[in-house]
Amino acid sequence: MKKNLLSKTLMLCILGAFSLTGCEDKDDINDSENPETGEISTTDEADYRYVGKATKGFKAEEWYPGGELGTTESTAAHSYEVETEAITRAGLFNAFKKGELLFEHDFTQISTADFGGLGPAYVRTSCIHCHPGYGHGKRVSSYNADFRGNGYLLVVYHPVDGDNSDDGPYISEVTGMPQTRAISPFLPPIDEGGIHLSWEKVTAMESGLPMQFPDGEAYELIYPELSIDIAAFNTNPKPSNLAFRLESTIGLYGTGLLDAIPEDSLKKQYMAEAPYVELNPNFWDKDANDWAAGAWYTLADGTKKIKRFTYAMTRASLQDGAGANAMWNIPNVSRSDRPYLYTTDAWAKAMSENPDVIAAIKADPTSPYYYDGTDAGIAEAVRVLLSPKTNQFDNPYHNFKPEMTDQNFWQYMVWHRGLAVPRARDLNDAEVQRGKEVFTQIGCATCHRPKWTTGNDDYWAPAMVTSNNLSLPTYPKQVIYPYTDMLQHRLYMKNGIHGSWCRTTPLWGRGLSLVNTGADDRLHDCRARNEIEAIMWHAYSKKSDAYAITERFFYLPKADRDAVVKFLRSI
Repeated sequence: MKKNLLSKTLMLCILGAFSLTGCEDKDDINDSENPETGEISTTDEADYRYVGKATKGFKAEEWYPGGELGTTESTAAHSYEVETEAITRAGLFNAFKKGELLFEHDFTQISTADFGGLGPAYVRTSCIHCHPGYGHGKRVSSYNADFRGNGYLLVVYHPVDGDNSDDGPYISEVTGMPQTRAISPFLPPIDEGGIHLSWEKVTAMESGLPMQFPDGEAYELIYPELSIDIAAFNTNPKPSNLAFRLESTIGLYGTGLLDAIPEDSLKKQYMAEAPYVELNPNFWDKDANDWAAGAWYTLADGTKKIKRFTYAMTRASLQDGAGANAMWNIPNVSRSDRPYLYTTDAWAKAMSENPDVIAAIKADPTSPYYYDGTDAGIAEAVRVLLSPKTNQFDNPYHNFKPEMTDQNFWQYMVWHRGLAVPRARDLNDAEVQRGKEVFTQIGCATCHRPKWTTGNDDYWAPAMVTSNNLSLPTYPKQVIYPYTDMLQHRLYMKNGIHGSWCRTTPLWGRGLSLVNTGADDRLHDCRARNEIEAIMWHAYSKKSDAYAITERFFYLPKADRDAVVKFLRSI
């Protein structure tokens, strides 16, 4: 790792008119072996004599988007899986590797030392099912929870302002992350056989932009149509007045660095953008020029922090973020801070009334739901034990214990916080340099802010960590390049994202998605199959916060469009 990293702040520009010129000739040096490690990269064509040195348009530090403590030199397959320098310095490698095992291993119903407790209803049997190669989920054409790479979570809600509105509350009959699998003899809350997914082509942009660039090159956009039969819901009552959306998982690497960005820096970003764009009023009070009440999240010990994680920005700390939550609710494995099942009363009631379920339990006196062996007793045990937030560890029907130990969950948090960002590639390439210039000139860097500096990284951690004097990797005072403004915007895509507002996705490392995950799908539901499609979705509607910027991209010469794409694949 190079250590001569710079620390000045990169200024952001909101640009209007501009002048663009053609690309320079590409540097013809094409060495690909790292002279220090001997590693041959399948994706990096840069001469290693340039790595870590300033080039035209790039500072030396930009080769290391995760800073000194958070970047890996690896740029080949598995580069999303490498531990940070912070893990090494803190002596946490063994804990990191055990956390990695917890992420990759299938949980089962049968109790084992580390991997028991699956179900009774669940979303997936492992975390890696949804995060192939630790990255973004893959686009699929049919919903199958057993398919590794299907990172989709079903979104089922009651629409407002029209049948196909993106907005509306989640239904209560199934969990917010709906489960499509269950342990016998129970039926899944949603039967996968009733889920219908198809991909449709956009025939015309709502904004009026043509489906080909002025130079004649065409592009294609597709979007998902999702529906679920009412009969597929194994709940009582069954839901009604429904709308459906898909959301895919995001990459896991570098999230510890995002957790280390100080709140005062986040506030400055909100204040900088508020005069120019409409920000989510639930997060930002424009009149007061300050946080709105909805921006704050209350952690388990009462600490309040500003939300920053998930598309909808529902979480404020990585240690209580999407990953920490998913280790509980995806396989439905309980732990000391989650002593209850991730279920709903509507599903519990339906299972307690199902004669086949009662009969199967009655034939098995060892079942935890057997109780007194009578139909009525079994039914009541099923209803109580499958209900959410019943005191599962102390109830009249059975005495459950946490299925994941505090030690294992700490190891998982070490791993999640310890994933490095791959080093940038090809920053010495003239086309990449031109791509960055155009990216900035047309205004993309307004939302995809390149540079942040982490704070002291006084991270929040749950009691299971602090009370046992356990530690996590830290990233103090690191200059990082995630390419996100860490706040939300609206793009108004067809069949868009639930809630309309979506956090700006970090771009760092995305150019290595194909080699790491086997897919290069982008955006919140994998509708974009490449960078061009992802960009042009930003201009589907003139209401999009990014329409004006994307319109500028649309009118670029092909050489400049290609340069922007190559730049995105390099950072």
